[in-house]
Amino acid sequence: MPTANRAFLLGPLLKGVSRSFYLTLRVLPVGMRDPVGLAYLLARAADTIADTALIPPAQRLDLLLALRRSIHGEDDGHALAQRLASQVASQQTVSDERVLLESIAPALHLLMQLSAADRAAVVGVVTTLTEGMEFDLQTFPDEQSGDMAALATMADLDRYTYLVAGCVGEFWTTMTDAHVPGAFKAPLDTMLRRGVRFGKALQLVNVLRDCGKDLRIGRCYLPLEVLDRHALTPQLLRDPANSLRARPMLCELVRVALDQFDDALAYTLALPRTALRLRLACLWPILIGLETLALLVENDAWLDPARVSKVDRRSVYRILLRSTALAMSDMQLQKWIGQLTTRIGTSLR
Repeated sequence: MPTANRAFLLGPLLKGVSRSFYLTLRVLPVGMRDPVGLAYLLARAADTIADTALIPPAQRLDLLLALRRSIHGEDDGHALAQRLASQVASQQTVSDERVLLESIAPALHLLMQLSAADRAAVVGVVTTLTEGMEFDLQTFPDEQSGDMAALATMADLDRYTYLVAGCVGEFWTTMTDAHVPGAFKAPLDTMLRRGVRFGKALQLVNVLRDCGKDLRIGRCYLPLEVLDRHALTPQLLRDPANSLRARPMLCELVRVALDQFDDALAYTLALPRTALRLRLACLWPILIGLETLALLVENDAWLDPARVSKVDRRSVYRILLRSTALAMSDMQLQKWIGQLTTRIGTSLR
């Protein structure tokens, strides 16, 4: 494809729709940037389709499946682009997301320019991610219906976090192994397993942080088997006044996330200390995720969507600067992350 199109897609457009991820992408080794950046763009386009509440869920699902077929090369990307422009792009209030949907044809063309191995990896991860979005659309009611649905078991939550994030850990590991040979100090199968748990940890943080907002559109990702154990229901969680009552359940799930973050740290420390770019790309989501968990367990109104536990921009910049200085020291990183986990653990008592 024309260099200008590639430069726009993986430059200004990617920056506009990702922001924090764009920082991570910039520090990746050069060979990883195109496939990882393109995978993000395609997944973000799918996510925009799935989240456009002004369109009925059945129509969103049909468009999502059409995008998946186009990614697999089964349908004409130009026909899909026309459908997205007429049915979805006009509904977007964020201009970058509208431009992303209008740019789906050149994005699909760029996909075909990747090497066969990179293309297969991108198609694979985006397919799995869209399966997670399909799960959402088929499991939960229309956001405007006033109805509610919840996941049934921890196994369902574990499966969901794999579909929407754990698979990214696999993809990331595959890309690293392909483009930075010998980067891992642990066997590839160990790194793939850790990568899955890394992604699941990040998604579980998102689930807990966004619980109040999700409940208001009829989505309860907190499993009924866990709610039952704590004498709770999705309807009770809709009332922020029950934040303290639901705290023991929150603590139980935070412990699950902390256990997964242990593997995320092990994943990062299995990268050579000289692999600064790869280490930073892993450290930033770990540190921001743990900071978010710390805010969450310290928030007495964690179910109130108006008081969401979010790391502010100033703290993010602090993390970026400090981690850059410490990234090559296993001891200093373990100390820093140990302090964060201790802070969280103290609040869980």
